[in-house]
Amino acid sequence: MIANIAFWIFVLAFDLLLPGVMIGFGKEFMKNPPREINPGYGYRTTMSSKNQETWDFAQRYMGEVWYKAGKVLLIPSILPLLLVLGRDVGTVGLVGMIACGVQLVVMLGSIAVVERALRKTFDKNGNKL
Repeated sequence: MIANIAFWIFVLAFDLLLPGVMIGFGKEFMKNPPREINPGYGYRTTMSSKNQETWDFAQRYMGEVWYKAGKVLLIPSILPLLLVLGRDVGTVGLVGMIACGVQLVVMLGSIAVVERALRKTFDKNGNKL
């Protein structure tokens, strides 16, 4: 029973990791986004790297999206695990894995949201509309 609770706590911590990272990086990118287009840090896509203006817009917008999405993901990450508290390791692991899958879909879906905002704000050459 103690091993099951310990595993449940581990899965809960693991499931809170991605929303926590999204909230942390989101807040950081809203306040202190990467200033220069670079090969290693920031929201890097072809459109975001067109010029400094698209870069700055994409970094801040991605920060907003991640911050909001991370906050929204917190409750759906905790609630399913509360429903399986005290259950066997297999059930807890499965529920935790499903929660992580949903989180990944939301995180990767944020790319489409940011790219759509870039295309609504800039033309294909990166000039503001």
